[in-house]
Amino acid sequence: MTLRESAFANGFLAGVHCLAWALIFPCYWFLDRLISVCIPTTKERMHRREQACYILPLKVIFGSLVFSFLFLLTSPIALIGFLLWVPLQLKRRPFVYFHKCSTSEDESLKEKTDDQAVQASFGFLTANLCLLPDCLARFNNLSDTQRRSSVIGQYIVQGVTRPRIKIYVDSPSSGTLSHGSKNSLITPSHTAGGCTDSQSPGRPPLPPDSHVSIEDDNTCLVFENENPLNTGPEDVTIAVSDNFKEQDHRADEAETVSDKNSNQNSNVFGRFSHKLKKGGDVPFEISAHFPASVDFICLQEVFDKRAAKKLKELLSPVFNHVLYDVGIYGFHYCSSFKFFNSGIFFASRHPILDATYHCFPNGRGEDSLAAKGLLCVKVQLEHNYKEKKLIGYFNCTHLHAPEADGHIRCEQMDLLSKWIGEFQARTLRTNENVAFDVLCGDFNFDNTSPDDKSEQNHKLFDDYRDPCRKGPGKEKPQVIGTLLEQPKLYKVDSPEELQRVLEDENDRKIFLSPPVGLDGSPCHDMNPEAQWVGRRLDYILYREKQFTTEVEEFTFITHLAGLTDHLSVGMRLLVNMDNP
Repeated sequence: MTLRESAFANGFLAGVHCLAWALIFPCYWFLDRLISVCIPTTKERMHRREQACYILPLKVIFGSLVFSFLFLLTSPIALIGFLLWVPLQLKRRPFVYFHKCSTSEDESLKEKTDDQAVQASFGFLTANLCLLPDCLARFNNLSDTQRRSSVIGQYIVQGVTRPRIKIYVDSPSSGTLSHGSKNSLITPSHTAGGCTDSQSPGRPPLPPDSHVSIEDDNTCLVFENENPLNTGPEDVTIAVSDNFKEQDHRADEAETVSDKNSNQNSNVFGRFSHKLKKGGDVPFEISAHFPASVDFICLQEVFDKRAAKKLKELLSPVFNHVLYDVGIYGFHYCSSFKFFNSGIFFASRHPILDATYHCFPNGRGEDSLAAKGLLCVKVQLEHNYKEKKLIGYFNCTHLHAPEADGHIRCEQMDLLSKWIGEFQARTLRTNENVAFDVLCGDFNFDNTSPDDKSEQNHKLFDDYRDPCRKGPGKEKPQVIGTLLEQPKLYKVDSPEELQRVLEDENDRKIFLSPPVGLDGSPCHDMNPEAQWVGRRLDYILYREKQFTTEVEEFTFITHLAGLTDHLSVGMRLLVNMDNP
């Protein structure tokens, strides 16, 4: 589909649409406030306990009367706007494309020659944000959609624009070498004389004969002292080196790290993302921060138009290509009237060559009110590689939600395979090489619930690889669920605190939603000998095309603690173009 920066073919239709929405919006906003004033979140309940007992009833009664009157007053005007708005949706494109020119983009598209590196690494991120109208978000124990969208956008930008940092701690006395995540974030407690000392009270000291080095993409800082991080900054010596080969070799040799030293070193220079033990061939970690250098972002449940525009404005300086307001409204070929779009939001650092959207035709119940479906995107990665363009395919989806409707999700997964195959067959050219094919989103089923067996055994998992699962119904070690218990969202509402509790299996049982049994009831202890996972609804799948690929890291992210009811998920994929 041709990419356009307007949802309509001409300015006249776009202007009439703006007029229609201006007539609808006041009534919509008053209705949203009317419902919201009657549905408090647990956080608001905690705050109200500190107030006088008569204040809450007065707020509810007065707010209900005022917003009811204003809603009824503006309803006739909204009806006129609605009658204008509905037929316009037949002429609306299924997404809005935003492109911001960047000089760094031109540099990234330079020709690739044989003497350059033959490996490329790409970062992917998916997150369910629950950016619904405020009154609906409150049913998920969330509120203030506009504020949350601004904070989420700022957090994502802060996280993905960090340098990718590696930390190595070499302690001869312990006989081990530990390296922290290369996505770790340095949070110094204070600086003096140009040096940083972040050893805070309560953190376990490093061995006195430690050797610490910190690497990012451009610089290697090496700290050498008898106790470099436990003394004052005046005792620290910093050496700068441009040669990382020795350090990288030492890190590759260190595959096993004792749990004791791993816990100690995760606190060096602030709280780093906690590297978990390898589950098979994939290194999993729980991180309090978004991974650095993410290339592609897929967000779900960005239903609110104002929230989508805020995210676009905040992310576009980093991600120059954005598809938002994805989906259809009104009466279309889908089964019922659509009041909401698909909620999918896609952002990319790389140019978008083509995109298409499909709406699921089999939605039921409350899910049928939203145009859930599939967004397929073709992106340009390099201008030229061995006389062929290097491209990638990225597919975003959000499947049917009600737990009892597993057959509907299976039908939608059949459609995913069909639509993705058709899109790639139509858009792939003979002068192009495919670096990756990724499918991600909120699938609304997990790999451990007995009630989800039909989805777990779907043929889609024969086509795409899930880095987190051993097979149907079996997860790899150290994989955790991504759906949080909604009543407990505000008990641990900081990224570091949520990270800490999720590292402990007993705490995970409190704050993550449990698997679902055949009767629909929670299953807290299905197999006492197996690791407790929780419900992992958010997936990043991939499959190889012309080149061999390897998952460098897979991250469960707590950066949005208190802002959504899902954990974000990140994956870094290494593409080896030397072995097609």
